[in-house]
Amino acid sequence: MRAALREALLPVLAIAAALLIFGLFVAIAAGADPVEAWSVLFQGAFGSWFSWQNTLQRAAPLMLTALCVAIPARAGLVIIGGEGALVLGGLACAAMAYLVPLPANIVGTAAVCLAGAVAGALWIVLAGWLRQYRGINETISSLLLAYIAIGIFKHLVEGVLRDPASLNKPSTYALAEGLRIGGIAGSDVHWGLVLGVVACIGLGLWLRVTASGFSIRVVGGNPRTAQLVGLPANRLILLACALGGACAGLAGAVEVAAVHTNANASLIAGYGYAGILVAFIARQNPLAVIPVAILFGGFGAAGSLLQRRLGLPDASVQVLQGIAFVLILASEALRGTTGKAVAAKLFARPFEELEQLPPRAAGPDAGTPQRRGAPSSGKEVYA
Repeated sequence: MRAALREALLPVLAIAAALLIFGLFVAIAAGADPVEAWSVLFQGAFGSWFSWQNTLQRAAPLMLTALCVAIPARAGLVIIGGEGALVLGGLACAAMAYLVPLPANIVGTAAVCLAGAVAGALWIVLAGWLRQYRGINETISSLLLAYIAIGIFKHLVEGVLRDPASLNKPSTYALAEGLRIGGIAGSDVHWGLVLGVVACIGLGLWLRVTASGFSIRVVGGNPRTAQLVGLPANRLILLACALGGACAGLAGAVEVAAVHTNANASLIAGYGYAGILVAFIARQNPLAVIPVAILFGGFGAAGSLLQRRLGLPDASVQVLQGIAFVLILASEALRGTTGKAVAAKLFARPFEELEQLPPRAAGPDAGTPQRRGAPSSGKEVYA
């Protein structure tokens, strides 16, 4: 119990340390009061109902893109290409509405969202297939595939799918009013948040209580055991990639159907990369993704208030996210260790290395140079 509590505290302490370092950064770089910066940060995230709406609106895609990292990670893969699946999901949503006549009701909305999920699933499955059948590292391939996906997105949005009326900002045709995702109870918080929460809860329960979810955890935890008991590792890994990619693709479809109403360059907002941070802080737990996504959605929503109140750039919150990511990675090295073990790693090891040095020669020749062999140059070599 104490070990579990210690592991749960590591992400909390990492976020607290990131906030502390961010305050020092603000004080040094901008000359602002760190306490005021922290206050403004949380006011912009959770200080009012308007702030909460902005926070929850940003939390929805973060939940889904974090699942794109968390689910394959439970199968032993490190997938960081959620941004590519997101933009292709948004593109597939817009293209589906343009190319296929759909009913302007919930059935049509479900169809465009399904198209986005399928596009994202196929894109991440490609990274998993390259790893399982061609031995290509999935971290590198998924990241490179994300850049390819962004290139495809820009080519089609600025080409064959472009709306001629979009002059200054190339975009696809807007979705029909009946295909769009509306707000919850008339608020700016759209139903994509509900989809994200349901996906996190559903996949979390699936991993815990179903045979296929348990099999994926076995494959990720001990591939040798999975092989000995005859589990279809390749199939399970591709299933995990498909589920993660579908979540990221659904995030792109929701952004198009609920926020932008068409596919344009604003869709490339970095939600796929921020989802990596959310997943790592949540320790790849789909249920823990929900509060972490809300927290970092709030940090993103507070950027504009930091700019207005303190004169900081709107992107300064990305510095906070970067610091948090570095500290989370550093905290992984301390996972499962006690305070005494940490102190031993930091302080005892140098002294142990000193003790292992050979003793100096004693006697009348101590401190004098010793020769190794007979160097032809006549130079003296010290031991």
